[in-house]
Amino acid sequence: MDFRQIQEQREAQFFSPYAQFSGQSRGRERPEPPCSMRTDFQRDRDRIIHSKAFRRLKHKTQVFIAPEGDHYRTRLTHTLEVAQIARTIA
Repeated sequence: MDFRQIQEQREAQFFSPYAQFSGQSRGRERPEPPCSMRTDFQRDRDRIIHSKAFRRLKHKTQVFIAPEGDHYRTRLTHTLEVAQIARTIA
């Protein structure tokens, strides 16, 4: 049994019955061989994190809270914060 299969078993054991399990995904538009280390969802996340489009978010301002100061929020930090909150809620 490889590490990916262990991860998928943990999902089935600990996740809510309403969760979308990575082992039950519909697959890919273009077929890929399964990875022995990462689930399909983990591979998708890694592709997003390492994409140029995601890195460009650090140069985009999300919100101007005050006219002065160095505590501006970028779209990158906003995206990471929202993702963390979503993981906590889930």
